Amino acid sequence: MKKLLIPALCALLISAAGCNKFLDVVPDNVPTIDNAFTMRQEAMKYLFTCYSYMPYNSEPSSNPALCAGDEYWFARPYPVSEEPVQIAMGFMSPGTVYMNDWNRYYRALRDCNIFLDNVGKVVDLPDYERIRWVGEVKFLKAFYHYQLFLRYGPVPVVDKNLPISGSHEEYKVYRTPVDTLVKYIADLMLDASKTLPPEIADRSTEMGRITQAIALSMRAKVLVTAASPLFNGNTDHAGAGKTERPIFATTYDAVKWDTAVSACKLALEACERGRHKIYKFNELGTQLSEAMNIQMSLRNAMCEDWNPEIIWGNSQARSYTMQRLSLPRLDPDHLNNESVSGALGPSMKMAELFYSVHGVPIQEDHSYDYSGRFKLRTATAAEKEFIYEGYTTASLHFNREPRFYASLAFDGGMWMMKNKTFHIENKAGQWQSRKNIYDNNVTGYYAKKLVSWKNEIQAEHRLYVESYAWPEMRLADLYLLYAEALNEAKGPTAEVYDYINRVRDRAGLPSVQDAWTNWSRTPNKFTTKEGLRQIIQQERLIELAFEGSRFWDLRRWKRSVEELNKPINGWDIVQEKPEFYYRPRLVFRQSFQMRDYLWPIHEYDLLVNENLVQNPGW
Repeated sequence: MKKLLIPALCALLISAAGCNKFLDVVPDNVPTIDNAFTMRQEAMKYLFTCYSYMPYNSEPSSNPALCAGDEYWFARPYPVSEEPVQIAMGFMSPGTVYMNDWNRYYRALRDCNIFLDNVGKVVDLPDYERIRWVGEVKFLKAFYHYQLFLRYGPVPVVDKNLPISGSHEEYKVYRTPVDTLVKYIADLMLDASKTLPPEIADRSTEMGRITQAIALSMRAKVLVTAASPLFNGNTDHAGAGKTERPIFATTYDAVKWDTAVSACKLALEACERGRHKIYKFNELGTQLSEAMNIQMSLRNAMCEDWNPEIIWGNSQARSYTMQRLSLPRLDPDHLNNESVSGALGPSMKMAELFYSVHGVPIQEDHSYDYSGRFKLRTATAAEKEFIYEGYTTASLHFNREPRFYASLAFDGGMWMMKNKTFHIENKAGQWQSRKNIYDNNVTGYYAKKLVSWKNEIQAEHRLYVESYAWPEMRLADLYLLYAEALNEAKGPTAEVYDYINRVRDRAGLPSVQDAWTNWSRTPNKFTTKEGLRQIIQQERLIELAFEGSRFWDLRRWKRSVEELNKPINGWDIVQEKPEFYYRPRLVFRQSFQMRDYLWPIHEYDLLVNENLVQNPGW
């Protein structure tokens, strides 16, 4: 009987609360495979072990998509692990692979296979429950392969565990070609979806477990990723790997977009059965103006736990740390409270990304003074819901779309919380500017979008945080994936416009057609596939800003070389007077090379298995 150490998360892993304590799977601390699958209760612990490898995507130290790109920047010494910042600065190498999850996810795949091989032995497990559990673990197995694919590209598939008695040569596996790997992941997710529930019935204990909508929505994202330029016709990867075993798809295949369209449509149908819908805030009803209700709808689409727009909330990734890093010393009555940090500084390029009030890019809006965006301007009474009345700030902060004000806080900006509405004063000597060694915000911007409006900064160092499960997939994300796939497959159609406009409508914006026709310097942009592609991409970058989507989207679109070689700028935060504070200041000059689109495989793994080949450029 083979012994195996089995870490299993407690049942609260998949409820609204987290748990850091591991459970024994058998008495007397003698865990074995046979004991793990004798009874339902022990098998459930192993099920939760399979869930325990879910990424901690709400943690800046664990999720490369948060701080290894260009959305945020920190000051040294970093309040989180240095690894994501090292990636952002271009310091990766085959000998030093930062945030290297290769071994973690292959351990996850081993445990998933053990579960699938043995769950049939559990004598007191009802068939209906066994079938559901098998579907959950099949999905997790596909999802962990997808996480490896995002980082390393084509990786070896582990469909079955190799026997311990196998020869050394059996373990020298090859990397699976991209198209074969993607088909394996997508087929496994589709197979899993057939035995999963359409929605969670017991919301008190099971939120976060896999449903049909989750499996099919993630399958749609996998297939859209595979159809995108990084993995579809990328000639930069030509000749990579051993010539007799090509692993990259260097010839463009338009059919991949048709496949992605079908996958998105199937996922949308599952979301309708699961009663998912675009979130609208209505907690305060007519107490708020229309503009503030829109802002609260946008903020709470992410921060309201288990709201109907959340297709998949990651219960293992609760948001406490992320919120503490995003929240400045908002309350002037508690300036000495060190529990809040505000150290997570969105870059100026993110502030410039959001549309004008007319729903088009600020450099395209013929009524927007783009060249004068850094000039000073004083807020009037008509603008007091967005900027503190009588306060002088940059013109860049005026006449912007609702998502700008819902997502970002800045010097002079307003920040509504449940107990009070605050305004930001961030210049040197003002209250939010107070810093210590670990919370020096370097850009002058704060990620308001990530902070629940129910949080409360309290006396001394007490901080109440309304934590939420990190959204792995929102309905708005799926709508925009569908619009993107449709446009690539068929070009501009009424259906493409419809799904973009569903997202824009919640943001209080006019339709794509009306906005570009009436306000853009390129009024016909939305009528061509190329022009609409740019619109859809910017719509995704805005709607999903600060959620960990931009990092992967820029890569799959092959736009990282363009975007991640631009400087990271912020305001001149050490200045006291507006005329000096509002000068763009270089924080860091990023560098991104073609090789950086994929992680290197660690040189040790290449030495152990010579059948693995290194990623291009490394």
